[in-house]
Amino acid sequence: MTATLEVLAEGYADERVASSVVLVREGDVVIVVDPGMVRSRSVILDPLAAAGVDPAAVTDVVLSHHHPDHTVNVALFPVARVHDFQAIYHGDVWEEREAEGFHLAPSVELLYTPGHTPQDISTVVRTGSGLVVCTHLWWSAQGPAEDPYAEDAAVLAASRARILDLAPALIVPGHGPAFVPDGSTPR
Repeated sequence: MTATLEVLAEGYADERVASSVVLVREGDVVIVVDPGMVRSRSVILDPLAAAGVDPAAVTDVVLSHHHPDHTVNVALFPVARVHDFQAIYHGDVWEEREAEGFHLAPSVELLYTPGHTPQDISTVVRTGSGLVVCTHLWWSAQGPAEDPYAEDAAVLAASRARILDLAPALIVPGHGPAFVPDGSTPR
């Protein structure tokens, strides 16, 4: 089984900031990754509606990390379980679990990938077009090569190498359009 993935919003980080927002579907599982800051909620809701998905049908939301530019619109999905590096949150239940190796669906797995923050996770999606990774290990294909917020450059490099070793067909970075990694992709 494989999942489908659609970028709902391409993020950016310049004089303004918006996170990349992604829709993943596999069977009855409907996931939104990083419903953060965008210029208007319609940037998320309109492509979601065009994809035939009601916000109340979203089963899971993944937060790559806890910066507001990646989390601020999580309440758009009122019945979704929310996943981060340490737990699943649903209603008033806080279920502790490690993100590493947790499967939201057979083709959708979370990996603990510290770097941008010590609590970062990446969402790995097996699609019919290959492996796609939603991650904030890269802001965009254009950089910055060194994350100015990373507390430990060696940890960031190790997590980047781990993701690149998976040979993803596509990376959806935290603040830019999806890109095909190649030899020039910063490690």
